[in-house]
Amino acid sequence: MISLLGIPYDSSSSFLTGAAQAPERIRAALLSPSSNLSIENGTLFDLGGVIRDEGDLTLSEGPVHRDEITTAIKGIISSGRKSLVLGGDHSISYPVIRAHAAANEKLHVVQFDAHPDLYDELDGDRYSHACPFARLLEEFPHIELTQIGIRTMNPHCQMQADRFGVRVFEMRDLPAPSVLDIKGPVYISLDLDVLDPAFAPGISHYEPGGFSVRDVLSLIHQISNPIVGADVVEYNPTRDRHDQTAMVAAKFVKELAGQIVQNAV
Repeated sequence: MISLLGIPYDSSSSFLTGAAQAPERIRAALLSPSSNLSIENGTLFDLGGVIRDEGDLTLSEGPVHRDEITTAIKGIISSGRKSLVLGGDHSISYPVIRAHAAANEKLHVVQFDAHPDLYDELDGDRYSHACPFARLLEEFPHIELTQIGIRTMNPHCQMQADRFGVRVFEMRDLPAPSVLDIKGPVYISLDLDVLDPAFAPGISHYEPGGFSVRDVLSLIHQISNPIVGADVVEYNPTRDRHDQTAMVAAKFVKELAGQIVQNAV
């Protein structure tokens, strides 16, 4: 039912690279003897059963890699499975969600993030990890986007959010009863820097004042809509301490899988 796919790409990162190493480290954390494969809803992360590990994509150099990602996700969708993606920097979410947007007449993207990622371009790059949701909303006007945990909203991104009709819940706005007042199938994009850096040192962009791990889990567990796919992005192993952030990423992967299965019933 779920295809686990690694996308080891970080060439669109604006500050530090390292996120391309993340899929391998997250898989190691998933199988670490320091924990187990239990999910909080009482099920198991059933590798080889409900969950099939598709390995990592081998990507070409240059812009063709985006088409390769979209093609891979379309293959998963056509097989009747849901995609659970291990990034990679956040730029990979554009070609991933592009496949889901083409397959769903309605799609609500829930983005957990410290940053809006709505830049029209950053440092001359329109496909930077700071731009994926601008590209998606330009290409697919039917997508609705809810951003949760934002704490770096600048005038340009605010203008973009207004332009595209994005529902933005900054950290200063939370808790907000309407944060998950959403309809239709959902795609969840989880950037680990939505967390306060105290909980996730293995990220490239430290933005204090974020969520705890439990805060994010509680919101994921409250989503009752069908979930067509999800990604966990922006884990940077080169900045991690004792695999702390790898274990956090693995926890999110397990709980997202559990919620995908639970909401499909």
